[in-house]
Amino acid sequence: MLSDCGRHRHTNQDACAAVPERGAFVVCDGMGGAAAGEVASQIASEAFLDCIAHRCCPPVDPALAEPSTATHQPDFSLPHKTTPPPARASHPATKVTPRARLAESVRAANHAVYRYSRKSPSLYGMGTTLVALLWEDSALRREHGSPTPPLWLAHVGDSRCYLYRDGVLRQLTADHSLVEEQVRAGLLSRIQAVASPMRNIITRAVGTRPTVEVEIASHATQPGDLFLLASDGLSRELADEQIAGILARTTDASGSDRQTALNRACQALVDAANANGGHDNITVLLVSPE
Repeated sequence: MLSDCGRHRHTNQDACAAVPERGAFVVCDGMGGAAAGEVASQIASEAFLDCIAHRCCPPVDPALAEPSTATHQPDFSLPHKTTPPPARASHPATKVTPRARLAESVRAANHAVYRYSRKSPSLYGMGTTLVALLWEDSALRREHGSPTPPLWLAHVGDSRCYLYRDGVLRQLTADHSLVEEQVRAGLLSRIQAVASPMRNIITRAVGTRPTVEVEIASHATQPGDLFLLASDGLSRELADEQIAGILARTTDASGSDRQTALNRACQALVDAANANGGHDNITVLLVSPE
């Protein structure tokens, strides 16, 4: 994973974090005046991972799972800069599906950001996008009879997830944005959408309201798959064909291990986005099921 300010911003309002042992990865792109966007993305990413790892969340939607018996609630009264620690002992919790875990964790992120925004008028309206991956655990993997773990994907806003498979890049998420809605309605072409002055207007965000609507989907995986989580600082500077070309050139692990290749690819993507203008913060996170 790698996050960069870009060539025109003085602060980085993006955040990326992971708890690999829990199969959880997240990218957030904050918004808000002053440092509010940076605070929102940090709080959201940490609250999301804390809920995934420890189930320290507000009560879940009963339509998704039975309520947890955990009583501990994390304190997000101040923004934190560190990734949550590995799993710790916690109170018993009801087992829930990956879909429910993601919904619960995004709701926890929304609750944490929204609560913090109530502390000062200068923070009102702050929020963040969120895109996250969750691998099913080994027991569920065996149940499915899959050699590679099924993947669950959650997103709110216009940060994206791509799948790179057999040399082809495919966008798995649909932006929650005004221009994307106009494209789907036939009011704008894809070319017009790229040039639209309203392309930065998102229709969903984490933390701007007491509740949030999250889109969740599952995807089958294959050996060799590569998943890219990215803020719009990447997708606004590079076309899909450019991203695919960079991944093709940098992720061949011959002569180096897989992690080295992924680190090299992250750096190449950020460098290319900056070379094409770097008008926004750029964050990339590459995940391989291997």
